[in-house]
Amino acid sequence: MFYMVKTPWLLKNFYPECIWDIKTKEKVLYLTFDDGPHPVATPFVLEELKKHNAKATFFCIGKRVEEYFDIYKKIIEEGHAVGNHTYDHLNGWKTKDQIYLDNIFKAKKIIDSNLFRPPYGRITKFQLKQLSAEKYKLKPIMWSVLSGDFDKEVSGEECYHTVVKNAKQGAVVVFHDSEKALDRLRYALPLVLKHFTENGFEFRSIIL
Repeated sequence: MFYMVKTPWLLKNFYPECIWDIKTKEKVLYLTFDDGPHPVATPFVLEELKKHNAKATFFCIGKRVEEYFDIYKKIIEEGHAVGNHTYDHLNGWKTKDQIYLDNIFKAKKIIDSNLFRPPYGRITKFQLKQLSAEKYKLKPIMWSVLSGDFDKEVSGEECYHTVVKNAKQGAVVVFHDSEKALDRLRYALPLVLKHFTENGFEFRSIIL
């Protein structure tokens, strides 16, 4: 499976409308979790975050919010931010514009947030432009470091080293609170939290 763990500057320049990292002089990281809520992975993440007084941002799929609404509520009650990740985890490159935008709006009705992350990071320039319209008022959040926890061909240890090697202050790091990523997430997340906490970093939610 090919993907870039660190977002190249060329891609950032092609999508300047998107937030790829957050400029700061402080030792701060922004952990994000995609594709939840999940009945096992999300509670695990919440417990690990709590151990380090860490805050994060959860980009939720609308239909899973409906299915696991109590877990969604717990994310918010514990002081984390949430974001829209479409209702059905649609790929913007493979979905007709109106269907894609309607799916985002359907999720927006149940996910109270001004943040949006396109599944797979795939969204067209036209779709992206629509997010600023009054109907949506969504800010597109991408990432600067991809942990790779969704990739069954890598180990949890490799995911951990990927984040430690590439995450700098202000980085937006992607993990997944999903069934597919669970084994690697269980290994990598506690070590990532421990490593950066011991090195004086703070973990914050994305609030824009």
